[in-house]
Amino acid sequence: MCYSAEAWTLFQNYIDEFGADIDIEEFWKTYLERDEKYRIRTPGRAAPKIPKGMDLSFLNPRTDREREIRALIDAADQQKISDSEQELFKQAKRLADAERKLAVKETKTALNEQRIAGNKIKQLKRWIADAKRTTMEPSKDNRIFPDWYVPVLIVENGKKIVRPMRYHCRPAGMDPSIDKTRDGRVSGTYNARRDNLTRFWRNQFGYTHGLMLAETFYENVDDGQGGSNEIQFRPKTGETMYIACLYSHWVDPTGQEPDLWSFAAITDDPEPEVAAAGHDRTIINIRPEHADAWLNPDPSNLEAMFAIFDDKRHPYYEVMDEAA
Repeated sequence: MCYSAEAWTLFQNYIDEFGADIDIEEFWKTYLERDEKYRIRTPGRAAPKIPKGMDLSFLNPRTDREREIRALIDAADQQKISDSEQELFKQAKRLADAERKLAVKETKTALNEQRIAGNKIKQLKRWIADAKRTTMEPSKDNRIFPDWYVPVLIVENGKKIVRPMRYHCRPAGMDPSIDKTRDGRVSGTYNARRDNLTRFWRNQFGYTHGLMLAETFYENVDDGQGGSNEIQFRPKTGETMYIACLYSHWVDPTGQEPDLWSFAAITDDPEPEVAAAGHDRTIINIRPEHADAWLNPDPSNLEAMFAIFDDKRHPYYEVMDEAA
């Protein structure tokens, strides 16, 4: 499963590469939903998680709507800075108290308080610096995880459109409970297995196709000791990956929750090097020349879609720390 990726978060990249239009209203709604003043509060509904890279799309707004989004971003950053500075003050006091106790007598409790406070102070300072920063750090700012929002390329009414969508698909007509497993964890519908496309995903496969462009992807693999290790893969060729996706527009039948645009990345059997690293799936990285055909599917000819998968790109996916 593709648990995380370093994706294209700047919508201008899609404009430059594909001549796509921007669904600015959906971007505005996504940022509006992140603001507590405007969020529709329903049980279990959290604010949208948005990577900083997407924020930077609005660094130099040109339209009134873009300026409104910029104001929402600035307000969120200021709130993050304010909250972090208040917590920083508390942790500085916690650290000082621990160090005073250690000056008298070394205890495990005081050492633990010193360690925790010191780590939290470092984290809070990073958060404050990130909120103030206006330059792109791709490996950090473009990183997405399940339930995060990212621009996705689709075709609507014959036109290429970039729309922000949640990376965790909730198929239309399904209950929101599908987002979670029985024990409360994020469900696996952020990925769509190739061998399940004509069953679980039958209402999306052949109908609502999208592309997420990304530079690297991440997987969690068993470390053999009851835990897991995160491994980062990238094409050794350095090419941008065209990740085949399915998307859905979910509408609450009760009218209580706002609409949800969400998507899943399609996965296939693992490439040999990915399997050797300990993971059992790999995203489907289609050839750029198949992008138009993928985005304009014919539901009566699913064989053509599977043919695109069969002709997918097979770059060697190197493990980043091995490449250094």
